Amino acid sequence: MTDDPKIPADQGMTEPENAPKGERIAKMLARAGVGSRRAVERMISAGMVKLDGEPITTPATLITTVKGITVDGMVVQPPEPTKIWKYHKPAGRITSYYDPEDRPTVFQALPSNMPRVLSVGRLDLNTEGLLLLTNDGELARWLELPSTGWVRTYKVRCHGYFDREKVAEIRRGITIEDVKYRGVRININESREKSNIWLTISITEGKNREVRKLLEYIGLQVTRLIRLSYGPFEVDQMMRGDIVEIPVKEMMEHCAEFFKDKGITATDLDPDAKKSPANQSRTGWAKAKPKANQRRINKKKRDPNRQEDVKNKTDKRFGNDKRTGNDSRTGRPRTPRTPTGKK
Repeated sequence: MTDDPKIPADQGMTEPENAPKGERIAKMLARAGVGSRRAVERMISAGMVKLDGEPITTPATLITTVKGITVDGMVVQPPEPTKIWKYHKPAGRITSYYDPEDRPTVFQALPSNMPRVLSVGRLDLNTEGLLLLTNDGELARWLELPSTGWVRTYKVRCHGYFDREKVAEIRRGITIEDVKYRGVRININESREKSNIWLTISITEGKNREVRKLLEYIGLQVTRLIRLSYGPFEVDQMMRGDIVEIPVKEMMEHCAEFFKDKGITATDLDPDAKKSPANQSRTGWAKAKPKANQRRINKKKRDPNRQEDVKNKTDKRFGNDKRTGNDSRTGRPRTPRTPTGKK
């Protein structure tokens, strides 16, 4: 029996149009904290990754959930909601998971209860200051793109004497060693001729060693480099080594475009988030209870004799006895006072 050439060979194996496409298993497991995508691919090649007991043979396998997946016999937990942390990186740590020279890394210094995170860009060994971390690789890539327009601001201590004409060049944008750099904002006191100065510089790309190369071009050697801010996120009063999780509301506000494209809402990231006070129902609010002796209070208010006594006491306090017409303090007839300025 010959095959009918009019019938595709894979007929009956095509998926319905509305079937979920899913994600590559390497990407999904990386989001779940198993390891980097390359590490997951190596695990798949070694036969360590299984789905319902059957080994996965290719990292191109599409999945919609990690349910039933094990890695070296251990059940994979679902990925955690997207989060961002601010980390004040100290100098002397490299922004990498592994270093051939065995230098201390940023990730070795993180708390033990932190999930597997990625850095948003890098800070070199001797640079300190704000470093953003996230558990979502796609968000990390989105934050790094120059198209977001986020400005990175640095405080720099420099040694040397700068060339004013070259300062104007880097403000406009310049090409150094076949690498094109966009214009930067640099705040430098051009009236001071000192060999050691502090300045601030803001860039929008974050190319490899960009700040150091630009300042070297104008004649300055960087002796200390501190990143103060990355877009809307600032290091503020954080101490070296501090790590702070950014609230979901703030993250959603600043990364609204990213989450909108993904169809992610604040409830997806924080299911336990409470409604704002403006949206809460006011039914059942506590009301002031009536006093136990309310009837007695009302009776006193209606008693004319008591009201008269209270009035007399008030008059005596201010030196006027209504019953005798005399001054209550001296006992003598009260002399009317002449208004000020009149005779």
